[in-house]
Formats: sequence, structure tokens, C-alpha cells
Amino acid sequence: MELQVHLPVFEGPLDLLLHLIDKNKVDIYDIPIVTITDQYLEYVDEMKRQDLNVMSEFLVMAATLLSIKSKMLLPKEVKPDEEEEDPRAELVQQLLEYKMYKYIAYELRDKQVDADHVLFKNPTIPDEVRCYEEPVDVCELMSGISLNRLNNIFQAVLRREKGRIDPIRSKFGQIKQEEVSMDDKMLFLKGFAASHRTFSFRQLLEDQSTKTEIIVTFLCILEMIRFGQIKIVQEHIFDDIKIESQLQAA
Repeated sequence: MELQVHLPVFEGPLDLLLHLIDKNKVDIYDIPIVTITDQYLEYVDEMKRQDLNVMSEFLVMAATLLSIKSKMLLPKEVKPDEEEEDPRAELVQQLLEYKMYKYIAYELRDKQVDADHVLFKNPTIPDEVRCYEEPVDVCELMSGISLNRLNNIFQAVLRREKGRIDPIRSKFGQIKQEEVSMDDKMLFLKGFAASHRTFSFRQLLEDQSTKTEIIVTFLCILEMIRFGQIKIVQEHIFDDIKIESQLQAA
């Protein structure tokens, strides 16, 4: 009666090598190449009836092991100024990388199993809770900053805008710019505030290209304060005024 040999399934030659290293309880950095090669060849011999496409990978590794084994058995010729090169080094590096990816695959598999036990419930928030809006306290949003202080910054930016006029080129002619839409500017500021949680009030005005844009931006800021969409903060009396957004990014 023919002897039936059942082998564990290995995902590749590196997987088989790791199995042999664990089985022999040896240090992966100091592989007993003679012992491991002999055991590896025994496994390959038992797998000879398997698919040749699969066997080819194992045979390539067998040839690699035999090459390393022959190098380790041959006399070594080392020059005084050169370090001795371990023929197993490249194989050890491959095994370490393979082992790392294999354990990561186990972790991902466990996370997938755990995810199968997670259930998500559709939100069932009552309409009165969903529609509730927290009352806006304008005084709290201003945090001790007066409109007079905001106006002073606004006027300072306007004066700086006047100083940008080129006294020579301004006489060449005037190009009329399209009217700045307050609705468009408000839409822009809401998007900007949603994506920038905190920004400078002065810098926002200075970034505007024309006097009209500065005025429209200032009016939009006051409107957003009134609706509680932004909050004005100044830590110290001479510090820059900061705007804190109360809007959520889309």
C-alpha cells in the first residue's frame, strides 16, 4: 500500500522557510543553513506531484539554499581590510520582510473579522432636536471687542489701500471693475470660515484687491457676527483681532 503524505499548505517558499525556522527554534539571523536546506529539500521532494507552476517557485528557492550552503562550506578568503560577507544576509532580509507583511495580513484579517460584528444604526433624531439652533449671544461673540475697534482697523486698511495708488500710472486711464456682489462675497466668506477655523481680521481685509471689496467684506463680517456664524476674539488689548468660525466644513 502506498504511503500517503499530507503536507500543510504553504503560501510560497519563504513561508516554508519560516515554518522550518520556527519548527527548529533557531535564530533567524543565524540560520543553520545545512540543516534547513536538507529539511527544505525533503519537503520539496514530497511536493513533486504538485502543480509544476507552484513547484517552480520552491525549486528556485532550493537552488538558492544550495548555493548558500556551498558558499558556507567552501574555504573563505577574507582580506584584512574587508569585512566577511555572510552569504545568508540577503535571504535573512527577505525572510524578515515577508514575516512583517505576513503578520500585517493577520492583523488586517482580524480587523475584518471584528468588523463583521459591528452594526450601524440609522440616525433617528427627532425633528425638534434636528431643527434646534442654539440662541446667539452677540455680546459673548464679541468677547469685549467694540465695533469702534473693528472700525479703526477697517479705516486703517482703507488708508493703506489709498497708498497703493501709483501716481503716474493712475493717470493713464481708468479700467472699471465689475461690481462686487455682496451675496457672492458672503458665500466666499462662509466657505473660507468653514475651512479656516481661525484667521486674522486685519489680514482678511488686506487680502482684498480694491476699496469696494474691503467695504463689502467688512459689511459681510458684521452680518456674520450678527447671525452668530463667527466670533471675534482679542486676547490682549493691542493684539491682532482674530475671527473664530462657528461654521462646520461641508
